[in-house]
Amino acid sequence: MKVIVKAPAKINLTLDIVGRRADGYHDVAMVMQAVSLYDTVTVETTDGEGEGIEVCCPAYPDVPCDDSNIVCKAAKAFFQTGIAPKPLKITIDKVIPTQAGLAGGSSDGAAVVLALNRLFDAGLTMDEMADICARFGSDVPFCLLGGTMLATGTGTTLKKLRAMPACHIVICKPEISVSTAAAYATCDAREPKGFLYTDELIKRLYSRDVRGLSSCLYNEFEQVMELPVINEIKKTMLSRKALGASMSGSGSAVYGIFLDKKKAEKCVNVLREKYNKVFLTQPLKDGCRVEAIKE
Repeated sequence: MKVIVKAPAKINLTLDIVGRRADGYHDVAMVMQAVSLYDTVTVETTDGEGEGIEVCCPAYPDVPCDDSNIVCKAAKAFFQTGIAPKPLKITIDKVIPTQAGLAGGSSDGAAVVLALNRLFDAGLTMDEMADICARFGSDVPFCLLGGTMLATGTGTTLKKLRAMPACHIVICKPEISVSTAAAYATCDAREPKGFLYTDELIKRLYSRDVRGLSSCLYNEFEQVMELPVINEIKKTMLSRKALGASMSGSGSAVYGIFLDKKKAEKCVNVLREKYNKVFLTQPLKDGCRVEAIKE
């Protein structure tokens, strides 16, 4: 039997670094939003004994297919619940760009937990699966649950927010990648802001004000890294009538929010003249979902 799961990307509407913890991790405050850009993850049991996991990712040969892949960590975390493991084959049809700040890998990991819950008829609740997801990645629980959420602490403390209003979100991933460790180090060297953009954006969410929300987008990594290509993409989006634009996560993907679909489509066409990975998406109210179960 095989279970096929759609695993959506996420964007950060805000990302505030609150401070560094004694254990070396960072406390954050951020609003995360699931969007309609998907990887498709297929999990199936195979013949044989033991705990072997075969990983295939045909479209992205640079993605590791060994135990270092997050989908293997997800499967191992799931089996720690006491369910007897079986050999698995996990196929990732990847569309979400890697090293983009879009949580593609995390969403794939969350998809595996959801798939195994159905494959083994484990009967775990979403909260129970989210607890498993938190063991192998800070934003994996969000990817499982999706929608619009406030993430605090190290990113695993989640609070459901009012859904983001309907809009069109253009995402563009340039070729450069960003070092998350370097971004955090630069943030640590700055004086604290003294306020959180996240608080203001949440107010706009509850007032259903897309324009106001778009004026509150903020990413602390973007501010400290000051990458010219990020500013260039944002400038293009804003010139094409985006209400607001920002980098997502630790980058390097940039997104812009549009109310008018035609303007969003024109922006996509302009960006595709220069960048290969450009997508038109919408906000989602959920996260990973089972697409099909096949015998």
